Formats: sequence, structure tokens, C-alpha cells
Amino acid sequence: MVEDMVPASRFPADLTATTGQRTAAGRVLSVLDVFDEDHLELTLSEIGRRAGLTLSTTHRLVGELHGWGALERLPDGRYTVGLRVLELGTLEPQMLQLRDVAPAYLADLQSAVDANVHLSVRDGHDVVYLESLQRRSGAPVLSRLGGRWPLHATATGMVLLAFAPPGVVDEVLASPLQRFTERTVTDPLVLRRLLAEVRRTGMSELHEAITLGAFAVGVPVRGPLDRPMAALSLTLKQGGPVTAHHVLPALHATARALSRAVGSPSEPGPPAASGSHRPRLA
Repeated sequence: MVEDMVPASRFPADLTATTGQRTAAGRVLSVLDVFDEDHLELTLSEIGRRAGLTLSTTHRLVGELHGWGALERLPDGRYTVGLRVLELGTLEPQMLQLRDVAPAYLADLQSAVDANVHLSVRDGHDVVYLESLQRRSGAPVLSRLGGRWPLHATATGMVLLAFAPPGVVDEVLASPLQRFTERTVTDPLVLRRLLAEVRRTGMSELHEAITLGAFAVGVPVRGPLDRPMAALSLTLKQGGPVTAHHVLPALHATARALSRAVGSPSEPGPPAASGSHRPRLA
């Protein structure tokens, strides 16, 4: 293994020296880049192997990242991404405002529908959860705060992809689309039709796309430019008495309230005071 050599497509050109070796910043980012939904906890040697770094370089970089808070060391010696990274990801001004106002609205929504509630944003080809409220009696889901999934496999992801720039849609549909269950849609042509339907109806509904026994309904949350800046979803038990038709009024009402709170021009008026915006379950 040649230390610090990396495929050109892996990192931007300005993080790779003319010799093809990564810069110092590129090496640090390569350590963080090894963590994903399938690799939440890794040993030092696993990090080095996946990042393409020698053990000594990995030890030094992991130590620095751990000291800064970007990585956390678990009792068994493995490492996971630290909260400092998640905190940085929420410092974008609109995200700060959204996370500041969202908790009360999401809590009211969960109280009204008795289901798992998720608030998500798009990061490249993935959806990332800004908030994730779980019910012990709710549908079995693998989502968590800060977790990420491919856009095509989640209700919030489909909403965000439907309203993403055409180039992003083309990139996602041209990339390998992971299948999680037999009901995960991976056919690009079918996905294009579904995305068109999301744009037409303003909502997405996926059944057992990631987890058997669960279905999800998602709608957009619009920002100051009246473009979807986030997506809100509910996850419920597949085959249960509550259907998408039952929860959509409450879901739409909460999404509109959140959009109004962050300045969407299509939702004029001041945000409702806490407690007065409680959505109703149809």
C-alpha cells in the first residue's frame, strides 16, 4: 500500500497534490470519510485500512481528531464520529434557525399522531436526520439523529431529491442504487416517475423501502426562497389501522408551520406560538 494515495474521484482536486498524494487536509478528511451507515464503529486499524493510511499516520490523525471532538473513543477501543461534527453541520444559518424552532412543532406532531417523526436535509446523494423522535410503540426503524441514508430509499429523501436541481437527480439515478428490501425501488425509470409524482402531489410515500413492517410519508419544509430546504416525515407500522390518509393533514400542517417559522413567503404571517399550532390527526 502506498500511503496517502487515493483515487482521483474520491477527493476534490485542491485536496490532492500534483504528485497524486493527499494534502494534510485530505488525509484528515479521509479519516472522517471512512464512517458510514454500515461502518458506525471502527478500530484504529480498520480506519487506516479504509482510509489508505499507514497505522502510524492513522494513530496520529485519529488522536488529533479525538482530542478536538470529531471522533469519540468507545470503551472497547473502537471509534465513532463525535458530536462536534454534527454540531458544525448545523451551523449554516438557515439550519440553525430550523433546528431552533423545530423541536416544539415536532413534539406536537408526534403527540398528535403517535408515530416516529423525522426532520431531514440533503447532503449530496444522502439524506441526513436533523431531528429524530422515536416512539417505543412505533414502527421499527433504524433512523437516528445525525444518521444518513440514500435519498432514493426514504420518504424525506425522495422529497428532497424531487425538488433538487436536475443535475443532482441525474447523478443520483446514474449511480449504483442500494437495495435494502425487496420493496426498495432501484429502477431509475421508475424512480423518475415517482419523483414526478412527488413534485405533483407535494408528498412522498414509501412502504418497507428500508425496514420491513414500516412505511413512511414525507413532505417538504420550505425556506425563505420558497424552495424546499428540509423534509418532514412520519414512520408508521405497515398494515396498521393508521394510513397515510389519516396523518397527512397533521403532517402538512406542521410542515407549513415550520416553513412559516423560517420565513417561507408562501406561508405568510408570524409563526404560531408554542401550543397554538398543535396539528390535528384526521
